[in-house]
Amino acid sequence: MEYKLLCGINSPEDLKKLNTDEINTLCDEIRDVIISTVSKNGGHLASNLGSVELTVAIHRAFNSPQDAIVFDVGHQSYTHKLLTGRFNSFSSLRQKDGISGFMRPGESEHDPFVTGHSGNSVSAAFGIYKAKILNNEPGTAVAVIGDGSMTSGMAYEALNNAAAIRSRFIVILNDNKMSISRNVGAMARAFAKMRTKPKYHYIKFAISDFLKKIPLIGKPIEHFIFKVKEGFKSMVYRKNIFTDLGFNYLGPVDGHNVEAMESLFKIAERYTRPTLVHVITTKGKGYKFAEENPNDYHGVSPFDIKDGANAVSGETFSSVAGNTLCEMAKFDDKICAVTAAMREGTGLYDFSKLYKNRFFDVGIAEQHALTFCAGLASKGIKPYFAVYSSFLQRSYDQIVHDTAIAGLPVRILVDRAGIVGEDGETHQGIFDVSFLSSVPGIKIYSPSCFSELSKTIKSTSEIDYPVAIRYPRGASVMEFDVDFNDDFTVFAKSGKKCVISYGRIFCNAYKALQNNAEFDLIKLNRIYPIAKDLINMLLKYDEILFFEESVKSGSISEKLGDILLENGFSGVYKSKTLPNSFIPAMKVSDALGIYGLDENSIKKAVSNE
Repeated sequence: MEYKLLCGINSPEDLKKLNTDEINTLCDEIRDVIISTVSKNGGHLASNLGSVELTVAIHRAFNSPQDAIVFDVGHQSYTHKLLTGRFNSFSSLRQKDGISGFMRPGESEHDPFVTGHSGNSVSAAFGIYKAKILNNEPGTAVAVIGDGSMTSGMAYEALNNAAAIRSRFIVILNDNKMSISRNVGAMARAFAKMRTKPKYHYIKFAISDFLKKIPLIGKPIEHFIFKVKEGFKSMVYRKNIFTDLGFNYLGPVDGHNVEAMESLFKIAERYTRPTLVHVITTKGKGYKFAEENPNDYHGVSPFDIKDGANAVSGETFSSVAGNTLCEMAKFDDKICAVTAAMREGTGLYDFSKLYKNRFFDVGIAEQHALTFCAGLASKGIKPYFAVYSSFLQRSYDQIVHDTAIAGLPVRILVDRAGIVGEDGETHQGIFDVSFLSSVPGIKIYSPSCFSELSKTIKSTSEIDYPVAIRYPRGASVMEFDVDFNDDFTVFAKSGKKCVISYGRIFCNAYKALQNNAEFDLIKLNRIYPIAKDLINMLLKYDEILFFEESVKSGSISEKLGDILLENGFSGVYKSKTLPNSFIPAMKVSDALGIYGLDENSIKKAVSNE
């Protein structure tokens, strides 16, 4: 397909020169580029296909970057990138040194805020809006939030705050699944139809402006008419949460009709109180397989455009975790699985079908999920909370206050631990070791292969303390036929030098040392608390090298080094960790090589090369 129109879009201003037919053609070109690029690079497909017209309408109605547009989640911002001067670099999406799959301020002046995790758009946009007022800057701020992100508690905290202040702040709700409220009856339908017509609002504003100019009685009359109108509307409408909070509510409007949305967005700008525009879109719009199975095509690996076949298949750590829970639940009716809007991603689809009464998807609400699990555990239920490492960060207080202080046996399955690859900075699971190991009473495991993961999960069914089991994204690279019941396992016993590791990196160390008799290899099965027996054994070594897929600050290797020093260790101790920095998008294999954690790097390290 030739991208004749898209090639000419260097900024949002260029959009405003196009007629209706050209806009429709442009939307077709955008969809084609997104499908083609994601089929090669992987990424978020269905959400971006559903928000093409919405994004075009936003950029025609508002003036970015003067008007700050914050997408939530930022994975629906592909069209935004194409319309803001990044068409020529779009083929580098999610690649090393390429453009991000999310909004990133360092990438463009049109990306006002980092939005890799959901639920932050209203807070961020409202903060930006208030800052503009304080700085006497022109423009407004617009939060574009998906209905999934509206399950985040933070979104409601922000709405509550924004609604309390008289302002021209705008929230656009991209609703591709649920209806916020159901209007009933012929009158309600008539009102909905009327309120989406620009003429209605322009007449309304004209009357309001006229009344305000009448001395003494104008404003009271306007106020009286407003009260009567609102009272009449409440008789035929079911109020929704936004109007109850104090937002002006516009819509719902067809999210694939650029003209209708553009009109409503311009109307929203005229209101002097916060306004929410409710847009209805179809997730996966324009690509048959994504429309029919939007969940399967939300975040995808490279795939074949012709038949939608995924190029990457097979068993993963996530599927092993889910299958293990299904197996356990068959014999133990106390076992429950909990997720935060990540049923498929964390391998819990089968569990949700087999044990519906014991499966809980709480939405994008990780804080609630942890405390909910603590409540279950307090009554003898055995909850397993499957969550991505980067999303678990939100729940630190709930781990400390609601779980660990009481010693409640909540089992946290930390999926996507370590480097995750192309999703980049916002999704790398490199901080969980540091913050989890700071919590008293919690035990942390990091299996290296599928069989160990399954055994570890099964071993936690009868615990009376909180536990975290962390494992990487993707497949196991090798399996070990050893007993993982001990806190650590020693391979060979020369007793002079040793390498220590755990999780995925242990596999690289194992392969690197296969023909090296000079070094013992020690695998940590329970990575924290560090076993006392391990310390006593390590004091006899002359040289210790620790390889770990975690940031250095708060890492297990850092803690072990401190303990060895306190116990009089006089040998050489070195650790290779990830730097205390945010790691950009790149393939997992590339990242491990760059940071010295792949097989070749470990070989060189033990050889002093």
